[in-house]
Amino acid sequence: MLTIQSKTGSRDCQGNTRRDFLKAGFLGLGGLTLPWLLEQKARAASESGFLRDKSIVLIFLGGGASHIETFNPNMGALEPYCSVTGEVRTTVPGITLGGTFPHLAQHARNMAVVKSFRHPIGNHEQAISHVLTGGTDTNGQAILGHSMGAMYARLRGTNHAVTGMPTYALLTNPHTDPQYARELQRVATGSRGGSLGPTFNPFNPSGGGTTLENMLLNIPPDRLTDRRALLQELDRLRRGTDSQAVRERLGEYEQQAVDLLLGGAGRALDLSREDRRVVQSYDTSMYQCGKRNFDPSNLGTQMLLARRLVEAGAGFVTVQSAGWDNHADGNNPGILDGMEMLGRPLDKALAAFLTDLEARGLSDKVLTVVTGDFGRTPTINRNGGRDHYPNLCTLALFGGGLRMGQVIGQSDRQNRAPATTPIGPGNLLSTIMHTLFDVGVLRVTRGVPSPLLRLVEDQRPIAELF
Repeated sequence: MLTIQSKTGSRDCQGNTRRDFLKAGFLGLGGLTLPWLLEQKARAASESGFLRDKSIVLIFLGGGASHIETFNPNMGALEPYCSVTGEVRTTVPGITLGGTFPHLAQHARNMAVVKSFRHPIGNHEQAISHVLTGGTDTNGQAILGHSMGAMYARLRGTNHAVTGMPTYALLTNPHTDPQYARELQRVATGSRGGSLGPTFNPFNPSGGGTTLENMLLNIPPDRLTDRRALLQELDRLRRGTDSQAVRERLGEYEQQAVDLLLGGAGRALDLSREDRRVVQSYDTSMYQCGKRNFDPSNLGTQMLLARRLVEAGAGFVTVQSAGWDNHADGNNPGILDGMEMLGRPLDKALAAFLTDLEARGLSDKVLTVVTGDFGRTPTINRNGGRDHYPNLCTLALFGGGLRMGQVIGQSDRQNRAPATTPIGPGNLLSTIMHTLFDVGVLRVTRGVPSPLLRLVEDQRPIAELF
């Protein structure tokens, strides 16, 4: 008997805990309890009807990317209220991008730019938590609230009902530059399960240790006194299920259970299984990123992993990208150098991701969101940088079957403030939840926590997208 346990007893809307889901009795393969749970979760999901066949990929530009040099170049204004990198025009009226995004401009018809996104917090730690929690952490102190991904996992369940893939994943980019490392930790904190409990923390394959260890979230050290013995036992089981005869005897859900425990997520993360030409299209390693220490950008790899994860059943994937705090100080480059260093790999990686989704027929099933801590000041400081500025923030959305090819909201002529009704993190949270769920059905589904339902209903989604 092998039991993998977590700390808490938090339940999803089908009444299962992560402890239940990761409990497998190895009294012969026919004795697995996990296949039964997979089957029950699949049946419950199909009967509930509130889940849409959609996924979210949230690209978080840690440090706060400039709204001006990304999605609102404002080239009709005088300097310094316009993009220092110039602009790239698109075929969609009103959509122009900063000068480092020529590839992304080709996807403008599948893009919605929000020019009136704002919130009140100008400090990194607090702003990141505020945005990633969809405003549920009202002051950003990481005491209240929970991430948007954790909220989705609480409502959908911690694992995909059919494939067993973790619902919520965080792809981080370990970096030798100390500033980048700080930004990574801030995004990890903002991605927490928070008030929902650690059961709903994200699966983070880059969080240290082996892939298998990262699949076993929230395990106290004293629960598994000999992790090496566990790995050896799973290796033995893997070898025992490699034969075709054994695999043919397994039922559908038994095989899914074995795949989950013995490397299902590992296969999704194994890029050696990917077409080499696709891998090359994402490659951003030619760009060196950092300030004090430089490393090749692996944003392209992260985006390819995000596509593989959602294709395998993950429902919410956050991709962390660091370095966007372009003050031109001792830790960060100025706005011109910073956009050349970070805008170019984002342009290539995101364009490759969108092209890949389209080729696989996934464009309408995956909503891609690009945002960050906040925007940057409409003026340039004496060192050539832009400083923190939450009164206008970066936000763009792609695909997801929503109404794309448009600009939503407007900023004033100097990129200082929204000129139309402001859109905030709460509106973003509601937009994401309306994309992922049939809210009308969710409203009448038994077991849905009323505080979460109120969060979806009390904030209005971005109406122009629906």
